[in-house]
Amino acid sequence: MSHAPFDTQAALQAVLASWAERRWLRPLDAAFADFLWREVPDAPPFLILAAALASHQLGRGHACLDLAATLQAPALALSLPPEGEEGRDVLATTEPPPLPAEVLAGWSLDRWQAALDHPLLVGCGAGDTPLVRVGPRLYLRRYWQYEQDVHRAIERRLARSATLQAALPLDILRPILDGLFPPAAAGEAGASWQKMACALAACSGFCILTGGPGTGKTTTVVRLLALLQALALAAPLAGEPPRPLRIRLAAPTGKAAARLNESIAGVVTRLSLAGFEQAEAVRAAIPVKVSTLHRLLGNRPDSRHFHHHAGHPLALDVLVIDEASMIDLEMMAAVLAALPASARLILLGDKDQLASVEAGAVLGELCRHARAGRYTPATRDWLAAASGERIDESLVDEAGSALAQTVVMLRHSYRFSAASGIGQLAEAVNAGDAVRVSEVWRHTHADLALLPLDAADETRFAALVIDGAVAGPGANPAPPAGLAQTAFRYGYRHYLTTLSEARPSSVANQNAIDDWARRVLRAHGQFQVLCALRRGPWGVASLNQRIARVLCAAALIPASAGWYPGRPVLVTRNDYGLGLMNGDIGITLALPPAADQETKLRVAFPAGDAGQGIKWILPSRLQAVETAYVLTVHKSQGSEFGHVALVLPATPSPILTRELLYTGITRARAFLTLVMPGPSRLLDVIVQRQVLRASGLLAE
Repeated sequence: MSHAPFDTQAALQAVLASWAERRWLRPLDAAFADFLWREVPDAPPFLILAAALASHQLGRGHACLDLAATLQAPALALSLPPEGEEGRDVLATTEPPPLPAEVLAGWSLDRWQAALDHPLLVGCGAGDTPLVRVGPRLYLRRYWQYEQDVHRAIERRLARSATLQAALPLDILRPILDGLFPPAAAGEAGASWQKMACALAACSGFCILTGGPGTGKTTTVVRLLALLQALALAAPLAGEPPRPLRIRLAAPTGKAAARLNESIAGVVTRLSLAGFEQAEAVRAAIPVKVSTLHRLLGNRPDSRHFHHHAGHPLALDVLVIDEASMIDLEMMAAVLAALPASARLILLGDKDQLASVEAGAVLGELCRHARAGRYTPATRDWLAAASGERIDESLVDEAGSALAQTVVMLRHSYRFSAASGIGQLAEAVNAGDAVRVSEVWRHTHADLALLPLDAADETRFAALVIDGAVAGPGANPAPPAGLAQTAFRYGYRHYLTTLSEARPSSVANQNAIDDWARRVLRAHGQFQVLCALRRGPWGVASLNQRIARVLCAAALIPASAGWYPGRPVLVTRNDYGLGLMNGDIGITLALPPAADQETKLRVAFPAGDAGQGIKWILPSRLQAVETAYVLTVHKSQGSEFGHVALVLPATPSPILTRELLYTGITRARAFLTLVMPGPSRLLDVIVQRQVLRASGLLAE
């Protein structure tokens, strides 16, 4: 059906209203367009269209609207209409709205940019206009400012690297590095990237350590902190007495913070410091407590502002942030603003995981060339002198940027062997190689299973979620080589059986009750169902209800709704009063009653510190939780599980990308079951679809 031209206010208002009605646009996007038209009635219609689309893209994680990409492929760039959009059948009797390609037909980039030439609404830099245009990129001003702030703050820190490197005494640095990384412990073929990462970080005000699961990021950062503390105690700044550095550890979410908390404490305890003159002083100076970024900065309720900022910086010398792929543009700007000029910032994360839920893909952009290295000959030579390690010449580039010299990609996986199906699958997905993905599935791997499953197949679905079973020959095979023989493809029966069989008696003391909770929580971590979507038959809400019914029918839980023993819950919003963070998972338990008391329900959460404490919370005090038999892949970031069942939807969706699939795969420590309700070719589509967020953070 043909439509009239859309270059009048009335025509375009009608288009935006129809898109909002169909939920192609958010109410916020449409309201923003209406606001601009009320404020500036003579604004060109295609300026208002661009503003609405810039707001729309922000909601999809893009920092800006890329005008050129939008004109080249409107449906792809904007995801309009959304694949599998809800509500289309409800409005089937109404005339379908025009597609973006129809609205933009006949428009060139020059013509669209000319329409944006309005001094009241669009600026080209600093000012007070609501929109900023930089070449083909259109920003909401606030996000342009965030991008500028991040870019400049990183450049300032990179500029300090030459000074720090010149002041670093190699005669002290080299022996410390050799002590932390003895040849026998390197465990890598070729150069020790862990050792080189520590050397580069020691001479940088800004450093990134990226790598896939099991590449030793936590181990490396602990050795790096030992190195920095040893240097501070052995070679203090001129005129200053020796003192340990003030180091803080942080992560974007409570779950990620708790996980780092647990892992880093163990690494610090086991760290060999033989030969160090002040070994115990160095060990004592390595922190093990991890906080969320919100708590570190001091969030103010109902405000975008923090207690710590440029005018009131953090009191620290080094800040380490784990799971940095989850940091959005706004939060990164806040972190950098709150750092003292002399402080070091060290980011840890997997550049190939999902980007932040909010706008921006900061870590991914900063690590754009991590695999290629692009180290300058000067960096190569300095690393050889400082660490004894030599970078392969294929990773050397005369034109390497200052940023490239501070990014290190850890390349050796200690978790997945060369024979691991999970490792091979993750690598193939990450490379976008659909052919290799198919080859992985054609070979038999003990740690992989592909389960075709339609919505009506309750038998195989129940077998999977109850016992982790994969129907057909070879169900629950022996564990992969290299794993403990006790490894097993568990389902949810495991933690529910642990809950009932390990339940303490009515006379048990608190220590025994806490130990029971720890056992249940550990058992629960052996299996987790993940999915891509929140809605629909293969979304988190429907699957949680379905699994609860299955477990109830099997008499493993007493009810399928409300509060009941065995219900796992996910915290969806930070609750500083209770000490719970977004992403925390707890299990509902019925406390053993005393002789004259009724059974009491409490939700047990890991305390989230370096110890093994348990936090007991009344269900009535939990205001922002949801059942957690199923998590979205986004919510699972920062977590790992023994066996992961990754459920894909039956039809394509914009959210199904290579990054999502890779992130879901790498949540599995020992076993992965990929559940495919739809056609197998959907996997090829996902593998070849990459998240490309519009941004100008590293634009020339």
